[in-house]
Amino acid sequence: MALANGGADAEPADQSSHAEIEQHSTKVLMLGALGVVYGDIGTSPIYAFREALHASSGGDVANRADILGVLSLIIWSLTITVTIKYIMFVLRADNRGEGGVLSLMALARGTFPTRSAIVLGIGIVGASLFFGDAVITPAISVLSAVEGMNVVTPAFQPYVVPLTLLILAVLFAVQRFG
Repeated sequence: MALANGGADAEPADQSSHAEIEQHSTKVLMLGALGVVYGDIGTSPIYAFREALHASSGGDVANRADILGVLSLIIWSLTITVTIKYIMFVLRADNRGEGGVLSLMALARGTFPTRSAIVLGIGIVGASLFFGDAVITPAISVLSAVEGMNVVTPAFQPYVVPLTLLILAVLFAVQRFG
């Protein structure tokens, strides 16, 4: 029917579908960004909780007070860290619409032009730490989860590393699909 009208009706439909696709893409990107920030924050307490309980109980079985105390410390430290660091500091750093360690470095270099080399070095170290963390966190998380099967039965011990490698290979293979 769009051809009978000389194509006049097709243009608004194309524009609205393009706007819907663009809006959907923005939502997907926002969800992905949240996953990056809170995914990393969410895995760290798993390791910290176990070690803190072990330290507070002196190697014995943890009692209720130890569990609640460590859990409270973790929840409050995450709340304060997210509130202060991410909301009040990182979200205010804007380099023409871009963020991240390297954008912060660019802003700092403009603020301290005489110490530009020092700021560049700090920025490179910060980016290196970020990328190192991004590389090692998935492997440690999956390995820790698979090692948890040893609690069920020690018969899983020889399969921990091969199963971890298989899971990581599958995760990285399907990661591009979202």
